Amino acid sequence: MSILNELLRDVVSLFFPARCAVCGEPLSAGERCVCTLCRATAPLTGYWREADNPVVRKCWGLLPVVQASGFLFFVHGSGWRQLIHGFKYRGSWRTAREMGEWYGRYLRESGLYDDVECVVPLPLHPFKRCRRGYNQSEYIAEGIAHQLGVPVDRRSVFRRRNTASQARKSHRERAGNVEGAFAVRHPERLAGRHVLLVDDVMTTGSTLLSCAGEILRAVPDCRISLAALAVSRRELGVKP
Repeated sequence: MSILNELLRDVVSLFFPARCAVCGEPLSAGERCVCTLCRATAPLTGYWREADNPVVRKCWGLLPVVQASGFLFFVHGSGWRQLIHGFKYRGSWRTAREMGEWYGRYLRESGLYDDVECVVPLPLHPFKRCRRGYNQSEYIAEGIAHQLGVPVDRRSVFRRRNTASQARKSHRERAGNVEGAFAVRHPERLAGRHVLLVDDVMTTGSTLLSCAGEILRAVPDCRISLAALAVSRRELGVKP
């Protein structure tokens, strides 16, 4: 039966080859989600190995974080933008999981995240989750948590208000849009723990900081770090 399954997979891959989520070229044997060339040329930030980096500095004066980093720079008009839009809007949740694994390997190797005890994905409002069918941040969080060897907590933090899209809003409008949007349901699960809060894209940081701030208000003895799969050069003040 296994031989037949392998034969069927080979036939399917011959006529419908898996393609790179960035460039669209067929993936070679052993490649997953993103081809070797795109991985080698990815716009990685390197921030996961720096205790002092632009994402951490974005939090200064706003939130006491242990660590904070982004994995990729969000490049408009690039294949990486298409990859992110794929799992945000086109159902490619496996891509989100694979990207989380990739990011998680680097977080683990850096040594800066060794004492993280659980990973919390930024929650979606139930209405938006139902419409999309899943929360992409949960899949990114799963990949990261697997690499760090810690659990994912999907239940302790929830979104109490269905906020409008942050796109095309000013900094002030973004902050106001997510004010009071998050709440903690089970503070005892996070008490005294080092929590890694994960989101897909960080632009101004309003959403991540709002959620992290609510966690710290509800659980004062919690330590919190932030991880975003993609970050904006412009918002971080980083030159290309």
